[in-house]
Amino acid sequence: MSSIRLPVALLVAALLVLLAPFGVAARGLPAFTDLIEQNGPAVVNISTQQIHGGAPTMQFAIPDLPEDSPFYDLFRRFFGEEGELHGEQIPSRSLGSGFIISSDGDVLTNAHVVDGATEIIVRTSDRREFVATVVGSDKRSDIALLKIDGEDLPFVRLGSSDDLKVGEWVLAIGSPFGFEHSATAGIVSAKGRNLPSDNYVPFIQTDVAINPGNSGGPLFNLDGEVVGVISQIYSRTGGFMGLSFAIPIDVVMDVVHQLKTKGHVSRGWLGVLIQDVTRELAETFGMPQPRGALIAQVLPDGPAAQSGLKAGDIILRFNGIDVPTSSALPPIVGASSVDATAEVEVLRDGEIVRIQVVLGELPDEDALAQTGRPTQPPQATANRIGLIVSDLSAEQRAEFGVEQGGVQVDSLANGEAERVGIRVGDLILAINNQPIESAAQFNEYLAGLEAGRSVALWVQRGDGRLFYAIRLPENPR
Repeated sequence: MSSIRLPVALLVAALLVLLAPFGVAARGLPAFTDLIEQNGPAVVNISTQQIHGGAPTMQFAIPDLPEDSPFYDLFRRFFGEEGELHGEQIPSRSLGSGFIISSDGDVLTNAHVVDGATEIIVRTSDRREFVATVVGSDKRSDIALLKIDGEDLPFVRLGSSDDLKVGEWVLAIGSPFGFEHSATAGIVSAKGRNLPSDNYVPFIQTDVAINPGNSGGPLFNLDGEVVGVISQIYSRTGGFMGLSFAIPIDVVMDVVHQLKTKGHVSRGWLGVLIQDVTRELAETFGMPQPRGALIAQVLPDGPAAQSGLKAGDIILRFNGIDVPTSSALPPIVGASSVDATAEVEVLRDGEIVRIQVVLGELPDEDALAQTGRPTQPPQATANRIGLIVSDLSAEQRAEFGVEQGGVQVDSLANGEAERVGIRVGDLILAINNQPIESAAQFNEYLAGLEAGRSVALWVQRGDGRLFYAIRLPENPR
């Protein structure tokens, strides 16, 4: 038996020797040395200084002392003219990375690297140092454009993140933990990732080793072109765990262009609150599989409300682009031009409907947080049981399944309602089985009841409804 196997083994070994060069060529790992030598000089270390503290922490009444008193200077040295004891101003430093994109000193980094900085020092690989100024910063994309004074500076070449493919090799250069010009490599793990805190950036996910200090550094493809800006890692320990995220360079350069030309970044805005279509929801809407973005609420006076979009519509396509999940919609809308007309394809009552929407401009974060919330006029005061309520809009009634009337609790003062457990956001549908038609009618009805008697409020909280018994106090004077 062994005499038969020997020639076969020799034949296999000979074939492997002949095919080995082809296998090595197909599976050989890339060499990054030339890429690092050519592009390393354009990667910079960014050191920032912030000042913390200095706010008044205590106030004292300065005694009326004559100027020649030995305590006069002592009190004013420590407490100042206004009698305030100030906390010590403590400078702190932080490190990040960045890269030069023009020979005259345009530098890109993350917005969070330079946020609140009183001083920004850019250090190159040949140990030169420059004081940088912030040309513009955009927190939503986490991109900042800096400027340093220099001539004939080394700079990187920019590629296209759209051309990236999952599985492609990429390289990062940065300053993890302050170790300047460290290079790490990996592959593109996924594209178009949406993170909970960053709805308007379709991140590039990689397995490149990234740690604190890499933020703002470049992500290169094998052609030596920058395809992304390192921004975040996913970690439960604070260190690298195999998941890192970069901002696509196409998104970055659109932000840079707007910062240079307008000083701020404008994004398209639809004016809806959306949620994912789950398997159970897809079944109720008659869909063969989950897809699209379900409109949970149409914000008042927004572009969607003016165009006729409704809560319950499922957005399947936006300007001809498929919307596979709800997280895919914000980056698509955000990248669209303000005041442009977009065609939105929705599923409504089992039918495909196409609606034209004129996009608005995405409000800033503070304004957006208040959008769609009922507001109270400045003179609004709590009623006799300690509530400030507002009428429900048609969209809110549709959202909460309230056929007509009802009021929403916007604020609580000390009173009987808070004592029995009424909460902000509760809907009050009836009082003593009498439907509530409006906030004015509710407050007027309450005011007309005699003190000491108990009334039953029918309250909806989430999907549940229950009664609360409240004893009426005297009417406020």
